[in-house]
Amino acid sequence: MTKRTRRMARSEARAASMGAIDAGGGKAMVAAAPREVEAFSFGDPEPVLERRELLDLIECWSNDRWYEPPVSRVGLARAFRASAHHSSAILFKRNLVAASAELASILPRSTFAKAVQDWLVFGDCYFQIVRNRLGGVLRLDYAPAKYVRRGVDPGRFWYVPGGAPETEFEPGSVIQIMQPDVNQEIYGIPEYLSALQSALLNEAATLFRRRYYLNGSHAGYILYATGEFANGDTDAMREALKKSKGPGNFRNLFVHAPSGKEHGIKIIPIAEAGAKDEFIGIKSATMQDVLAAHRVPPQLLGIVPAQGSAFSDPEKAKAVFVDLEIRPILMAFLELNERLGIDVIRLPEPAAAT
Repeated sequence: MTKRTRRMARSEARAASMGAIDAGGGKAMVAAAPREVEAFSFGDPEPVLERRELLDLIECWSNDRWYEPPVSRVGLARAFRASAHHSSAILFKRNLVAASAELASILPRSTFAKAVQDWLVFGDCYFQIVRNRLGGVLRLDYAPAKYVRRGVDPGRFWYVPGGAPETEFEPGSVIQIMQPDVNQEIYGIPEYLSALQSALLNEAATLFRRRYYLNGSHAGYILYATGEFANGDTDAMREALKKSKGPGNFRNLFVHAPSGKEHGIKIIPIAEAGAKDEFIGIKSATMQDVLAAHRVPPQLLGIVPAQGSAFSDPEKAKAVFVDLEIRPILMAFLELNERLGIDVIRLPEPAAAT
């Protein structure tokens, strides 16, 4: 080794140990570096616990006049018809409760049905007391729970419609019937809240499938073409494919390649076969979650049993459902009797066991 021999840099020494550089002359050897496998992922990571749990710490926010609900009433109203099983279960329970109760003349059955629906959708409902000149109760009116806000001062309620000035009810004229909540005691929270994400997923799957067919291109595919094509052939194929997509354009495509080879043009679908199975699985799983949250037997909602299975007797299922679900809901509305001092609602006699 002569004095004229230079010292190798660290990168060259590392490359020399791998055989890519000649340690004596420092000249690069002709060696093809191995190609690395490239892998990538797409989509942002989703947190398991989102920031909305911080809202549980502040309970209900107030503006010094009324409290705001802990869960958006507008969001609950929109989610009411997100899933067929979600809205159907609520309407079925509303109809049974409204038909089963024995009501006094001061509470019309239509008013009671509206209040029951609010109680099931929003977790609470409101009755406005209309008194006669002598101070007695003339009737009970319905106040939409979507727009009623409980005041900071006890016994005060506000009517806050969107896009209109708020109005305060006469103090002591509103009765609130609410479901209990573990985080606050100002507003009610619906029992189905734990299954709301399943209802929204059910809606999202249906909307995706609807767009899937309206677009005409389904989940998409890869058109893999090899070989030689004359000038303009690829442009013609591209234009023909564009015309075959869109609403109502489920068309066949003819391609003639005189010098083409076998498998020169391939269509590789992207998850087309799995999309159908995934859609059915999502619909079935979300339906089970929603029905479990509402505790409604599937045979009472007109659901057809799966192939090879059968539901129990609908009459027996209804008797059990009325006893375990409808009567407890009616008992919650007995608070009206306590607040007014008169019998407004009476429970029906339980059906005799057969």
